[in-house]
Amino acid sequence: MAQGYSLKDQLFNAEKTRYLAGLFAQADPRFDLDAFHAQVMCRLPELELKERMAWIARCLQDSVPGELPDVAPILLRALPPPLDPTLSDDDFGDFIFAPLGDWVVTIGADHPELALDVFEELTQRFSMEWAIRPFLNSNPELVLERMQEWSEHPSYHVRRLVSEGTRPRLPWGLAVGLDLSDPLPLLDRLHKDPTRYVTRSVANHLNDITKKDPDLVLNRLKNWQHTGAQDADEMRWMTAHALRGLVKSGHAGAMAMLGYDPEAHLDVSVEVNGEARIGGVLDFTVTVAGQERQPVLVDYVVHFQRPGGKISPKVHKLKQTSLADGRLQLDKRHKLKGDATTFRLVPGAHQLDIQVNGRVRASVPFELLD
Repeated sequence: MAQGYSLKDQLFNAEKTRYLAGLFAQADPRFDLDAFHAQVMCRLPELELKERMAWIARCLQDSVPGELPDVAPILLRALPPPLDPTLSDDDFGDFIFAPLGDWVVTIGADHPELALDVFEELTQRFSMEWAIRPFLNSNPELVLERMQEWSEHPSYHVRRLVSEGTRPRLPWGLAVGLDLSDPLPLLDRLHKDPTRYVTRSVANHLNDITKKDPDLVLNRLKNWQHTGAQDADEMRWMTAHALRGLVKSGHAGAMAMLGYDPEAHLDVSVEVNGEARIGGVLDFTVTVAGQERQPVLVDYVVHFQRPGGKISPKVHKLKQTSLADGRLQLDKRHKLKGDATTFRLVPGAHQLDIQVNGRVRASVPFELLD
């Protein structure tokens, strides 16, 4: 990422704000474009990303006052055309429309049916996965019933909202009071979707569930594999993506579902090559020996020292392959960034584990130098 890069400034800025204002000015001649833009910009630079979303929503509410039945016609007229329906992935939309969801949450609590109608349109310009969650808490039966219709919607953005909006651990999202099993009938429909944008959301949803109930996910995946409603390659990808958290933790059932035998007889060794220094690399070599053509999933775990003496293990992927001739050698240079803002390295005693098919098979201590 380039030095000085600011996500909040890229997503919410003067140019984006004026673009949004122009849409509303075209939709309603009473909308004061310059006054709205000035109000937004008087505070926008001092706010963080989610605060900017809430502030723009507040300014819209000031510029177009009223409850949702009065506002919805203007809001819908202001929307640009839907996102390209011919695409199938990575078309998240323009973040400048996210505040419209916050606005609907504020003025639509007493009009949930209409709010869902508006979300159906909004999510085809920018995903409403965060905005719909307050309505899942206040009107769960109504929202889940509407989501049954949306799961067959012609727009894959609306179909994705069904899975993404009900995720148990949605990043940035309000917690919802649904049972883990409540959205599963919806995922039963969505898992066979032809677009990766939707199936990735389904897999992420399942990965969330694995944090609390791995067996629920494993059983569902077995059912989906048995029905054969999804393309086999896509089903394999979804399964691996849904189980990635369990794979990191070495869950035996997940390993077996992916074709890796946790009980396979394997000889594994690891050697650290040279010094490991902050700002440099951890250079190591792994050797795996076993039965010819044995499938192996190799991860490595670095046990980092943390301030205060705690240990923090971090799991990293190394290789998914098979022992073509019964033997495999892997060389890895793991960067030890000294300037990372999210994880500060601490010099001292560390440990490197090699995890194969979910089990730690070899370990070696090393000293991290300053």
